[in-house]
Order: sequence, then structure tokens, then C-alpha cells
Amino acid sequence: MQNRYHYVEFKWKDETGTCAHTYIVPAILKIIKELNLKLDLKILDAGCGGGNLINVLYNLGFNNVWGFDASESAISLARKSFPRIADKFFKHNAYESRLPDGISQSYDLIISMEVLEHCYSPQEYLRNVYKWLNKDGSLIITTPYQGFLKNLAVALLNKFDWHFEALREGGHIKFFSKRTLSFLLHKEGFDIIRFKGAGRIPYLWKSMILVARKRG
Repeated sequence: MQNRYHYVEFKWKDETGTCAHTYIVPAILKIIKELNLKLDLKILDAGCGGGNLINVLYNLGFNNVWGFDASESAISLARKSFPRIADKFFKHNAYESRLPDGISQSYDLIISMEVLEHCYSPQEYLRNVYKWLNKDGSLIITTPYQGFLKNLAVALLNKFDWHFEALREGGHIKFFSKRTLSFLLHKEGFDIIRFKGAGRIPYLWKSMILVARKRG
């Protein structure tokens, strides 16, 4: 079936990722350490961009790690930048429930880093994530944080045009608060076990990280 959502290609040029990676990746690694996860568990980066996080995790000893992205330039960059693990990266549309041949169809941990805000249908994306997770599997998801104090500051500084990227092709199209993201995750079958702000000072966070577990 032809997918009904049109994807705008994001031209990846740097495997280190966007500026968000500099403060989100360390926070994710800290959470993984706190969860005391075993090195042999299966991990999927569902929207891996240029592959930086996959490479970091692999170097930490997580050998069963894979990533996909809808961007052809992202996967090409990941394979070129990290040739030792080039077979870990796949081009895939997140709205397609069957993952590419050559990788597992089920995982113990799925990471979604700054993906949800680009999704026309966050619900469909999360339904697939739920399907790809093993029973009692975990999800670490990050997205730009929207909250009252932050939105008030944006308004007072007259930064709405800049903040909401109205003129950026392929920019953010969804904006979540802790409440709306929590509601969506619960609706799609996840129980939230942890919330963490990332970047900047509390309640003006750049992004938020939620750790959730598959229910049922």
C-alpha cells in the first residue's frame, strides 16, 4: 500500500547530527547506564539520522544495535562515516510497520531521538514502535520541550517565527508539552517511568526525554 504521508528529504551533511545531539546523547547514555541494561540486548534507533548514536552505543559494547531513517542522505552518510558498522544502517519509512529485511523485527529497547516533531502522524509512528518492541520492552523518546514558561518567554521575546520554524522546509510540524506527549504515549500502550529535561535551565529546557515501557 502506498504511504499517504509525504516525506521531505532532510539533507544530512554531518554525522555528528544537529546541535541537539550535543546535549541529548549524553543524557540518553546516562539513562541507559542508570537502567543497568545488558550489553546483549537488541536496540533500534528509529530515526537514526547520520548514525552518531548507533556508533556511540556500538563502541560502548552494544553490538546488537541497528538504525533506520527515511532520509537517503542520512543513511548514505552513516554508512560512509562508520564503515565498520555500515551494515547496521537501513533506509526505511517509519510509517511502514514491517522493518527492512536483514534486521530484527523486534527489540528490547527503541530510541526515538528528535523524530516525533517531524511526524505527520505521531500516532502511527508510535503504533509501529509498540509493535517492534518485545514484551516489557523500553522506549526512550526525546522531542523539543514546550511548556508554559518556555512559551511565555518565546512570546515575550517575540521569537515565535524563529522558534516554530515556519519557513524551514521539512522543519518541526508537531509541538509537545510533557502533558500531551505523556497522554499520547499512554494512549498508544506505554507506561511512563521517567521524565527528564535536557538542555538549558529547568522549565526552559530545549528538549525533554521520556522513558516508557510497553504495556501488555
